[in-house]
Amino acid sequence: MDKLKKKKVKKKGAGFIWRYIGRHWFAYIVGLVTLFVVDYVNLFVPQFTGEITDGLTYGSLDKGGILRLVLMILGCGAIIMLGRFLWRYTLFGACRKIEYEIRVDLYAHLSTQSANFFNNNKTGDLMSYFTNDLGAIRQAVGMAVISAFDASVMAIMVLIKMAVYVDVPLTLISIIPLVFILFGGAFYGKLVEKRFDEKQEAFSKMSDQVQESISGIRVIKAFVQEKKELDAFAKINAFNKKKNMRVVGLMAVVGSLLELLIGSACVLALFFGGKLVMDGGLTPGKFVAFMQYLMMLVWPMIAMGNTITSFSQGLASMKRIGALFNEQTDVWDTEKTDKSISSLKGQISLKNLTFKYREELPTVLDKVTVDVPKGTSLAIIGRTGSGKSTIANLLLHLYNVEDGQIFLDGQDINTIPLYTLRKHIAYVPQDNFLFSDTLQSNIAFGAREYRELPKNKKIEKKIILSKEEELEAYLEAELAKRESLADKVYDDLDKVEAAAKAACIHDNIVEFPKGYATMVGERGVTVSGGQKQRSSIARALMKDAPILILDDSLSAVDTDTEESILGNLKKLRAGKTTIIIAHRISTIENCDKILVLDEGKVAEYGTHEELVAKGGMYADLYEKQLLEESEGGAE
Repeated sequence: MDKLKKKKVKKKGAGFIWRYIGRHWFAYIVGLVTLFVVDYVNLFVPQFTGEITDGLTYGSLDKGGILRLVLMILGCGAIIMLGRFLWRYTLFGACRKIEYEIRVDLYAHLSTQSANFFNNNKTGDLMSYFTNDLGAIRQAVGMAVISAFDASVMAIMVLIKMAVYVDVPLTLISIIPLVFILFGGAFYGKLVEKRFDEKQEAFSKMSDQVQESISGIRVIKAFVQEKKELDAFAKINAFNKKKNMRVVGLMAVVGSLLELLIGSACVLALFFGGKLVMDGGLTPGKFVAFMQYLMMLVWPMIAMGNTITSFSQGLASMKRIGALFNEQTDVWDTEKTDKSISSLKGQISLKNLTFKYREELPTVLDKVTVDVPKGTSLAIIGRTGSGKSTIANLLLHLYNVEDGQIFLDGQDINTIPLYTLRKHIAYVPQDNFLFSDTLQSNIAFGAREYRELPKNKKIEKKIILSKEEELEAYLEAELAKRESLADKVYDDLDKVEAAAKAACIHDNIVEFPKGYATMVGERGVTVSGGQKQRSSIARALMKDAPILILDDSLSAVDTDTEESILGNLKKLRAGKTTIIIAHRISTIENCDKILVLDEGKVAEYGTHEELVAKGGMYADLYEKQLLEESEGGAE
């Protein structure tokens, strides 16, 4: 990870793109060489057309000569057709591969970021990197490169051909309006880059607004706030439209100026070229060829403007993605990490644990000390905001803590590899997130493990002999086989059902028409809160980790179901460590030890009986809940 960190620090702005382009240098060379050949062959079509015109005008060509020139034009057309297929296949293929590789690396990079990163970056903004920004980069390394090369080479070759084959003075006069395009290009590029960057930011904000509105649509409907949300979206959509119109308006002005300059060049050519033909200084055939060459210059001039636009937009997106690549996670394996630690048994110690999420924010935990022996259960209870969930987050090392404050099996948490730590902890978060997949896959999610590729001589020989692309395809196929095998092993329905029964969700699942194959809607919206909560518990139980953390994970179930789940946990978790964070006394009263937090500090610690007898904060909570239950029963 340290090497990765150094590598990230070296990345500056848009410079990262060269690493991806370099991987496909051969495709770029083949494509550009082919494009050059196509442009070169294109030059002969106007010349042959002019020769046919002069031959017909002056009677210097017979039928055989005309047929020969026609066949040569057809031959040029065939070469151009094949060449265009080849350069499009290689260059467009290369830019698509670059887009694919950046997207994969970007996703992999985001997966390494800590919770702090996602706290500070909205989903809509991150999604815009994968859509608009990558699309702009693909255009910049694909069509813009093609246009820039094609426009430059074609313009130079056409100008040479016009001067050598037709007339130098006429060429110089005709291209005067086109020179202005070169001078305006640099200014236009800077202006469009700035406006495109603003456009991307506006799109990010709009995406985030849509994402939040859709995710919270039930809350919006429940509070009858559809009109308010529509007004809010209309405002941000209008802002997005304004920024887009600034880009479109600039492009429209430049496009109109280009057409004006190109039209002026054509007028000059017609006036002075026509005069030369009338004076006998130029043959009709060469004049026809000259006008065709001039029309061939139209594409490079228009392409130049489009190229500047694409490069400018792509550069803005490269800088945005480059800045994202430069983001470094603040939670990772460091030089302190002991790679030899590969397993955990479940003993946990917190020693004067003090923590705040950011330096400017208040302290969340203040000198919390507690020992959790292997195989015991610890309950954590306290008022909202007392730091209960923070302890769970810190045990998962989602945030950094100072050395010497958290120990697992006697090892400082900062010395334990992240993979080892999280592999040996099963976690049920408060939000009980479910993926848009089947219930079976959701429950088996935490138990899946990717296996290393099997090592045998056949594979090693293929790796040595294969070309890079063939090897990549082969490895992808092997990975697919491995994943499929893992799914079969860890999605074993008997094991899934056993975990579901322990979480008291099995009976609900079998009542669904498709049972365990039932698809769960986005974030689990197609199942009830209690079903989603119990599915999350089943997922954690199937992982069968030495440490289990339940963060307020029984709040959505009734007391009878809660009692059944707790009884199952006691049997299944025998000899393993369990931490239960809850608000209800009934959930935690049978735990070995109970930690009571108040404003981030340890208020009380002991067994249920000890804390009730003490008559403190825990006893007050207990009496209030007993009173509520009795009143509820009386009703």
